Amino acid sequence: MMSSKQQQQQQQQAAPNNKRRAYVTFLAGDGDYWKGVVGLAKGLRRVRSAYPLVVAVLPDVPEEHRRKLRGQGCVVREIQPVYPPESQTQFAMAYYVINYSKLRIWELVEYERMVYLDADIQVLDNIDHLLDLDKGRFYAVMDCFCEKTWSHTPQYKIGYCQQCPERVPWPEQQLGPPPPPYFNAGMFVHEPSLGTAKELLDALVATPPTPFAEQDFLNMFFRDVYTPIPPVYNLVLAMLWRHPDKVEPLAEVNIKMEVHGAGAQHGAPGHQDARRQVVGRLQRRQPRLQGRRRRPAAAAPGSGGGRRRQLLPGALGGLIST
Repeated sequence: MMSSKQQQQQQQQAAPNNKRRAYVTFLAGDGDYWKGVVGLAKGLRRVRSAYPLVVAVLPDVPEEHRRKLRGQGCVVREIQPVYPPESQTQFAMAYYVINYSKLRIWELVEYERMVYLDADIQVLDNIDHLLDLDKGRFYAVMDCFCEKTWSHTPQYKIGYCQQCPERVPWPEQQLGPPPPPYFNAGMFVHEPSLGTAKELLDALVATPPTPFAEQDFLNMFFRDVYTPIPPVYNLVLAMLWRHPDKVEPLAEVNIKMEVHGAGAQHGAPGHQDARRQVVGRLQRRQPRLQGRRRRPAAAAPGSGGGRRRQLLPGALGGLIST
């Protein structure tokens, strides 16, 4: 039987230009979050992705964890931390501050195209075609404003969400123009460039931190080139509870296993239990999966346009086997 590393090498050899394309994720600290990266690597392998998974690690990631990731066929690259300007800003979650270091992935210029995936995402079908999208744009899924982490915003206070702007229209007379399309930074398609990396870091120095940390910053930086893609490519679980009409349960490519309000942060003792509870709910709602693949179409801001069904039979059990 081939090892996981041999399987990945075989898949990469079958793909054209694979040396210039990759998936990338980010890892910091000596906690258990590395297990999520293992789950991500296994998921990409299971769906026969042709491209490697690069893990950008901070210096505080132990060598033992790096060795385990290499054993899963991952390419481990150490990066230096990035810190925002000093500020009294309260982040929506305290650990968000470390996520500014994700900006370093623009320095991975040995790759011309990459798909960034948070390590708490599981891939349920092959999404290599995202690397074929037109260049020069920043692709990501629009976020949902309905969770309590958004309680500091006018969107949340009036019940407005870009996923269904018709439900609560934006009051332009009172609040001015509606907010521009806003993406979730747990998954995006980008093009590494030293020039862009420098621009990002230079802009960060002059940009006061905001509650959603690097996500707010990336939305500001790429606002003119952002193109939404369907929510199936990064299904934040809030979409299932808040907008079931927009996304049919389990018709997703990625499930972002971040259980908002469950009281468990990444790697915390209750995090795995929270994940299991959510997966159990999904299993009860639709126990059988039938697979088909389609390519993405850009979704119009505020719509469910371009929803694609990308399923992998039997993949649900793999959501919690990290």
